[in-house]
Amino acid sequence: MLKYVLILIIFCEIIGMASSSIRSFVKSLMYYTQLSNVAGLLSAAALLVFGPAEWVKTFRYLACCMLVMTMLVTIFVLVPTMKDTKLLLWSRVGFFLHLVCPVLNLMSYILLEELASPRLMWVPAVVTLVYGDVMLYFNYQRKVDGPYPFLRVYHQSKTATVVWFTVLMFLLFGIAYGTTALAVFF
Repeated sequence: MLKYVLILIIFCEIIGMASSSIRSFVKSLMYYTQLSNVAGLLSAAALLVFGPAEWVKTFRYLACCMLVMTMLVTIFVLVPTMKDTKLLLWSRVGFFLHLVCPVLNLMSYILLEELASPRLMWVPAVVTLVYGDVMLYFNYQRKVDGPYPFLRVYHQSKTATVVWFTVLMFLLFGIAYGTTALAVFF
């Protein structure tokens, strides 16, 4: 069963990412959404090829937490602020990358896969913190604008940036803990 679910995940990830050319795909890697979905694709492929090696279980856990973060931020932050539900949730890209792939990965991890060690709950937070720090730096240097509203340091106060960052990190820790707790429960 797991094998078929992993193939479905890989297929859905490819469908979601297939709408962009190679050049625009590389540029899209500045989006946490794209990074989380690439992690979902590669970790599913790694589990399919290498089986539940410890590094694969950790990679699957990381991808799952990142994808859930992507889904929740899209639904509860981006949709209300950008007011483009059609693009963010119901376009082919939005539907697959913001909804279908996060849910498939979470269900697969919780119900079908061998779990990563609960001691590794810090891994998704560190990866997300590195991403956030890099993007804040690029925003501060005016190399990029965004790509998310809460990273746009010249469009909000320093306090707002710190509050956003803090809230998002607490959310990710909650996701990491919740994913582990759900997986153990089921």
